[in-house]
Amino acid sequence: MTHETKTILIIDDDKDIVRTIKGNLKLDGYQIIYAHLGRQGIDMVQVQQPDLILLDLTLPDMDGISVCEILRKSSDTPIIMLTARDSLSDKVLGLKSGADDYIVKPFEYLELAARITALFKRMNRSLIKEKQSIKHMEINHKTRQVFIKKEQIKLTKTEFQLLQLFASHPDKTLSREYIEKQIWWDSQLYSNSRALDVHIQRLRKKIEKNPETPKFIITITGVGYKFNSQKET
Repeated sequence: MTHETKTILIIDDDKDIVRTIKGNLKLDGYQIIYAHLGRQGIDMVQVQQPDLILLDLTLPDMDGISVCEILRKSSDTPIIMLTARDSLSDKVLGLKSGADDYIVKPFEYLELAARITALFKRMNRSLIKEKQSIKHMEINHKTRQVFIKKEQIKLTKTEFQLLQLFASHPDKTLSREYIEKQIWWDSQLYSNSRALDVHIQRLRKKIEKNPETPKFIITITGVGYKFNSQKET
């Protein structure tokens, strides 16, 4: 096996396409599971936990955008969307719903194989620092777990995204605009609100010993925030 027996889930109601993709992927060393309905595919993700999902945009019971949005609430499994729609708006909608890549039907298998390989390579690079230790905090980027002095801290999805963003830019000042764009697709909706401050306040309450005098997330007046990774002397 050339791909360490990675499992790929195909969610597509076109049985001929599934059969063709399945046969080629098996020849390339992948394990393949498949579903012809969106709801069936969602259930299979929870049970089978595939390494990658090929998701058709048009399904009999629900559209692929809805499937993608549901999956993204509980799963970070990479998704390549398969569709016959070639408009820019459809591509943007697919990516905004949480897809990692987008390929238009009909396509050559070699192109799909290249997209899959590239996506797995990006994943492997991102997992080089699967665990990150900062002061007395440990962040597991794969399992999305955070520990303070070996005690697990429960964070919401947005709180973890904020912490992950800060931890990936240690000791660098990040502007409010930059943070909002990284956390929310529709960042303009939040530009004149205090949503970011509210989420940071909640995050501080969970990771700071004294949220009123934070040691991790430092406010840079008039600019944004900085994540302090330096140990106290």
